[in-house]
Amino acid sequence: MKNFVRLSLCLIFFLGLLAACFYLPLLTAAAPQKEALFYDKLENKAVQCRLCPRNCFIPSGKRGFCGVRENREGALYALSYGKLVALHIDPIEKKPLFHFLPGTKAFSIATAGCNLKCKFCQNWEISQKLPEEVNYEYIAPEDLVKKIRESGCNVIAYTYTEPTIFYEYMLETAKLARACGIKNVMHSSGYVNEKPLRELAKYMDAANIDLKGFSDDYYVKMSEGTLEPVLKSLKVLKEEKVHLEITNLVLPGYNDDNENVTKMCLWIKENLGPETPLHFSRFWPLYKLAALNPTPLETLERARKIAQGAGLKYVYIGNMPGHDGESTYCPRCKKIVVKRSGYSILEINLANGKCKFCGEFIEGVWQ
Repeated sequence: MKNFVRLSLCLIFFLGLLAACFYLPLLTAAAPQKEALFYDKLENKAVQCRLCPRNCFIPSGKRGFCGVRENREGALYALSYGKLVALHIDPIEKKPLFHFLPGTKAFSIATAGCNLKCKFCQNWEISQKLPEEVNYEYIAPEDLVKKIRESGCNVIAYTYTEPTIFYEYMLETAKLARACGIKNVMHSSGYVNEKPLRELAKYMDAANIDLKGFSDDYYVKMSEGTLEPVLKSLKVLKEEKVHLEITNLVLPGYNDDNENVTKMCLWIKENLGPETPLHFSRFWPLYKLAALNPTPLETLERARKIAQGAGLKYVYIGNMPGHDGESTYCPRCKKIVVKRSGYSILEINLANGKCKFCGEFIEGVWQ
């Protein structure tokens, strides 16, 4: 009997050890403690984070609004550094980037967390979680770049959640990627302060920014943020010559009235230029807006007509696979220069960045 008990205990111990070996690499990977950039040290070991417009005042032992930056005895640490919760190879069109290397595959990554609380977030399972609440895999920046090169991708996309909250990791990776000839792109809310954004922009080749609405009231109610910092980020990226595209998720009854759409489109034209691609994306019920109906097609088509009437050259309809609003049309002859269906490229009628039919220059990065 004693031998049986001993054998049972040994078996339990062995199985426990085996389970630990299997799960621990995901749950407790040896990520380094990484001191954050862009913060001020204050009295009584308090700090003030300067990464995003919230400028969080953080006492010792506490975290900022995003939940991923923690004050430890007067030093601010980036808790999500290198703790990847998503690694996928996506079409560049999924970002969405329509005027940047069409047909390219992008090695896409994310960590947990966000500095906004969007009620309509499509990735809320990771964006609205703390780093310790999700499974992750730690990958050092140099190892990540090696993985990207081995994958055959020539683009890395910082996406899915809000990439600026893993700023330190993104910046280090982007520098290494740039040195290896890999392009850096991000899909971001643009809710970041000017100084860190300008530093990041030195290594960023393209960005799609979510312009969620065009009023402070909408941002406060739907995302717990404000509009002006996002508009500032758009101007900064334009000034820094980062290829820029904009996505506007159209929520029926919230940000889809004609006046709101017109004001947004005129601002884009006057401040960023009529060549700036704008994607009107269809909303699908999820997260805290699961009871809201999907955006009607006629609403998206109306928004597109308003944008075109305001003078924007390249206006798209997203989340509607097969719609003709997915393709790029020459502003002069109106023929299709890039034909798309979903994330697939069916035709490219460009020669040296110009329309093959009439010779009109089509703004973008095509090679």
